[in-house]
Amino acid sequence: MHGWIILDKPVGLGSTQAVSAVKRALRDGGYPKRKVGHGGTLDPLASGVLPVAVGEATKLAGRMLDSDKVYEFTIRFGEQTDTLDTEGQVIATSDSRPTFDAVEKVLSQFTGAVDQMPPAFSALKVDGKRAYDLARKGEAVELAPRRVTVHSLHSSPARGGEQPRSGGGGGLPLGDTPDEPPLHQPAAGPPPRTGEELETATLVAHVSKGTYIRSLARDIALALGTVGHVTMLRRIKAGPFDLQSAISLDKLAEMAKARALEDISLPLTAGLDDIPALPVTPDQAGLLRQGRVLIGIAADDGPAFAMLDDVPVALVRVEDRQVRVERGFNL
Repeated sequence: MHGWIILDKPVGLGSTQAVSAVKRALRDGGYPKRKVGHGGTLDPLASGVLPVAVGEATKLAGRMLDSDKVYEFTIRFGEQTDTLDTEGQVIATSDSRPTFDAVEKVLSQFTGAVDQMPPAFSALKVDGKRAYDLARKGEAVELAPRRVTVHSLHSSPARGGEQPRSGGGGGLPLGDTPDEPPLHQPAAGPPPRTGEELETATLVAHVSKGTYIRSLARDIALALGTVGHVTMLRRIKAGPFDLQSAISLDKLAEMAKARALEDISLPLTAGLDDIPALPVTPDQAGLLRQGRVLIGIAADDGPAFAMLDDVPVALVRVEDRQVRVERGFNL
C-alpha cells in the first residue's frame, strides 16, 4: 500500500475528512499503518477528483499540488455573494442576463496568462492570518492579484435544472475544443434558442496551480455586464488522475471490508506518468538510497524516475550526466 487512492469526493466533505476516511479504511482492512495525505485541497462545497497518497506516495503529494487541474462549474447570473458561492450573503444584484452567444464570445478574454484577484474568503494569509478568518469577522481583506494560467475554457453540456430565462430548452450545449475531448458529460438538454437569456452557464476550465474558479466565475459575469456566483463546482481532473480512476466513499468502505484495497489503488508511479523512467543497477540504486550522486549517466537532462527493475528508487534530476536525488523512496 504505497500508492494512490483516487476519491470522487462528495459535496459536504472536507479534504481532511476524506483523508481520514482512507485512514479508517486502512485500519478496517487490517493494513499496516501508513502515512496518508491528499494531493490538493477541495472545498466542502466542491466534489470530484481528490488524489489521496498512501505511504511513500506522500512524498509526491507536493508535486501533485503544483499540477494543473480541470474543473466543471456552474455560474448563476444575477447575484454575487461575499464568498462567491452559495454559502455567502448576497452583496450585489443585477437584472441583466447574458445570451449563449455572449457567453461564448467572452470566454477568450479569460484564457492564457491572466491576473486574478483571489476571493476574500480564501486560505491565503494576510499578515499571518487566513483571509477567510478576517472576512468572517467583517474586516477588510486586501489581497494582491495573482498571475495564473487558464489553458482552456469552454462550455459544458447542460446539467439538470439549468434553464434559459424564457423557460425553453436547457443551458449551454457541449462546446469542447476540437483538440480537447469532453472530460465529463452530464445529460444535455436541447440547446438554447438564439437570443435567449441564460440564468446559468456551465463551463469547463483547465487551469494552473493557484487559480480560483470562484474568482473566474465572478470575472466572467462582470465581463458580461452582470454579476454571478458559483453554484456547482466539480473537479474532473487533477494532474494525471481523472474521474475514470476515482471511487466513491461507499466503494472505499466496501473494498476495505473485503481487504481488497489493492484492487482500487494505483501504484506510486501513477503520479509521475509524465516523467521518464531511468533504469538503474543494484549498485546504483544503493548509492541513490544513500543520497549519493551518480556520475557519468547517459540520460537526458531533467527529472527522471529511477527504477530498479519494477521497484521505484527515487525521483531524481539529471544534469550534465549527473543524477541527484530529489525524493527517495523506502521500498
